[in-house]
Formats: sequence, structure tokens, C-alpha cells
Amino acid sequence: MGFGIWELAFLPLPSFQPLPGFVDLLPEDAARMRHLEETARTLFERCGYREIRPPLVEDAALFERTSGATSDIVQKQMFSIPSRDDAGAFVLRPEGTPGVFRAYLEAGYAKTNPFQKFFYLGPMFRYERPQKGRQRQFHQIGIEAIGSPDPHLDAEIVYLGYRFYEAVGLRQVTVLLNSIGCAACRPAYLQTLRNALTASLDTLCALCRDRFGRNVLRILDCKNAPCTQAVAQAPRIADSLCDDCRSHDRAFRIALKAGLPISEAPRLVRGLDYYTRTVFEYHHPGLGARSAVGAGGRYDGLGERLGGSAIPAVGFAIGVEATLLALEAEGKLPEPGGAGGIFVVYVDRDCRTDAYRLTEGLRNAGVTADLDHMGRSLKSQMKAADARGAHEIWILGPDEISAGTVKIKRLSDGSEKTLPVVEAISHASRAPADAPR
Repeated sequence: MGFGIWELAFLPLPSFQPLPGFVDLLPEDAARMRHLEETARTLFERCGYREIRPPLVEDAALFERTSGATSDIVQKQMFSIPSRDDAGAFVLRPEGTPGVFRAYLEAGYAKTNPFQKFFYLGPMFRYERPQKGRQRQFHQIGIEAIGSPDPHLDAEIVYLGYRFYEAVGLRQVTVLLNSIGCAACRPAYLQTLRNALTASLDTLCALCRDRFGRNVLRILDCKNAPCTQAVAQAPRIADSLCDDCRSHDRAFRIALKAGLPISEAPRLVRGLDYYTRTVFEYHHPGLGARSAVGAGGRYDGLGERLGGSAIPAVGFAIGVEATLLALEAEGKLPEPGGAGGIFVVYVDRDCRTDAYRLTEGLRNAGVTADLDHMGRSLKSQMKAADARGAHEIWILGPDEISAGTVKIKRLSDGSEKTLPVVEAISHASRAPADAPR
């Protein structure tokens, strides 16, 4: 049955919502995320890291070649974008490291200035089942130090991540460490591991039975009970390290800052194929079974996977949403707060134009300022100023406009004073940015 044009006008409009696994970052959420990002930026730049911003869209082959064909990312988590000109498959970036390394090679750093320290911030995309703290669009803060095999750099990276968690207020983060060897010693261990798991092959989950022949090391990463039981008695990779890997691991641990809450994790491996030697994770007990808030390691073979030479590198990625959940669990989730600054109120509607001009004068002088745009009463404007987190309220009425003055009320102590407008703006522009004005 069709509808006439008049009937269509009264049909309910569709209610649009975010797609599953994608969430709106409202101002309060964005303020908390920005707090983490600004903390990271300050800390990382102090340690010599520079910001890099690779694109959100990359060639799918970049991740197939680096992350590994058997990784969960490549097998089932990438968001593909069809190409209109047969240029190949594109994907929304599922992680940061391959794009940063590609940009490093593309810029010619490997030849002109091999050692580089980068950090990045931004959204990543993975097609997985949405749940608390795990969405299809999520955000990471990461660092990559490319060009040096120095184990002291591994120590700097691990400690820097821990310092970030301290700086945002977390006190219950622990660091899990392991070494997974290199191309020289890992193949022998992989065969030893296959031999040890052969008798239990039928008890493994379907995914791990597939991994047995393609990437047996990933079985150590499985959280299914039958698989964890099967690997409980399996040989440790630390017992199969070559002399170079043992020497690297020893120097790394000596360099680590004393007092870090470190736990040995002999079964710890990373879910991506490019990792070598040092691997680590940051965990927080407030997140339950999925307690990782960040992870990283060394990836000395990534350059070769991209068709270049062997370029040593190490880095980590911090989960922003997971970190916010950890802060919430410790009762330390930062208050988003208001915009602060000055809120200009007007006594009656005839004063609105003068109030607008005063507000613009403050803004032009570099002062955070706003005013009411809803035509509310003086009392309601005062409430709006308080809700906004203003430090001061500047009041304009007919008397003040006639005299060229403004009444200033400081909200911290309720004190009031009246000053000439020009003097008041000059004083406000000279006040420290974080001081009550």
C-alpha cells in the first residue's frame, strides 16, 4: 500500500545511532581523552620523541606482510575499503606500527638519519565483537624508536610507558616481560614446541589446531582453558634463546629501573608476527580477565618484511579506552571540567550587544570568554556561568555601559570589584592562563 505526500509528512523519522562498535565522544569523553594525549605528548617530547601522523587508510598488503597472514588482525579484523580504480585493497588502519615504519622508509630516514624516535596518537579500526573497553573504532597512543639494537632502548621504552601510567594517576599497573628470541634461535624452539603439543593436538580449540601448522607460537597466546592446560607443561622459549638473545635480554633487564613492578611471563607472546626478542605488556587488575592496558616489544625484522634491510626497532601501544577504564576502577577518572575563563552576563536584553562586544574584546586579547546566547534571565546566566566552570563573571548593565566600566565577580571567593573596561581587559590578558581571573 502506498502513501500519499500528506501521509508521508506524518510518518516517524528514522532514529539514527552509531554503528555497532563505534561510539560518540561527547565533550566530557573528549576532554578525558585529550588529557591522556596531552600527558603523553609532554612526557614523550621530553624524552626526544617527535609526533608522526600516518594516514588512516593504508594498503591492505602492508598489514598482510607485516602483521602476518595468520594474525587475527589479517584473518578477521581488518575493515576493507574497495578500490574504484583497481589499485588494490585498502583498509582502515588496525594498528600503528606498520604505518609508522612505512613512513620512516618512505621519508628516506634509513639512509639519511637512521635513528628516529616517533610517537603517534589516534584512532584504529578492528572488526571484532564490541564489549566494554573494546570497540571497533578505538584509540591508541604509541611510540616507535627505529634504528638501534641497544637493549638500553628497550628499557627506556618499557619505563616510559610505565611513567605515562604514573603520570595520569594509575598506581596498580604491573609489567609482564618475556623474550621470544630471533630468527636464529626461534625456529628450533618452534619445532620443540610442536613436538611437545602433538599429543594434545586433539584437545586444542579449532583456531589453535590451525595455528599448530601455520604459527605454533600463537598457541601460547590462547586464553581457552584446554589450550592453556596443554601449554602449561610446554618448554619455555627463554630456555632456547641463542647467545645473542640471552646477552640482549640480560643487558635489558640490568638497565631497567629498579622498583618497577615486574612479573616474569614465560608464555607471553605478541599477536603479531614481526616481534623479536623483548616483548612486554602492561596490566591493570581493575579490567578483569582482559587486563592489558598496553603492550609492545622489539621488532628487528619488520624492515625486511617491507622489502628493505634489517632495521632494529622497539615500541609500544597504549590503549586509551582501557586506560580510562583502569582510571575509573581506581576512582581516578579525571573530571572533564568546564572551559574556565570569563563569562559575560547582561542585566537586560538592551545590553546584549555591548556584552557581545565585550566578549569579543576579551577573546581578541587572548582570554577565554563566552556569554549567553539563549536570552536567559540574569539569574539563569549566573547559573550557566557556574556550570561552564568560569573563573569570573563580568556583569554589564545600563549603569556600567554608561560609565564604561564592568562589574567583576570572582567565583572562587565571591569578591566583587568594578573596573574600567579597557583596564579590566588589559589585566585579564596579563593573568596566567591557569589562574582564576
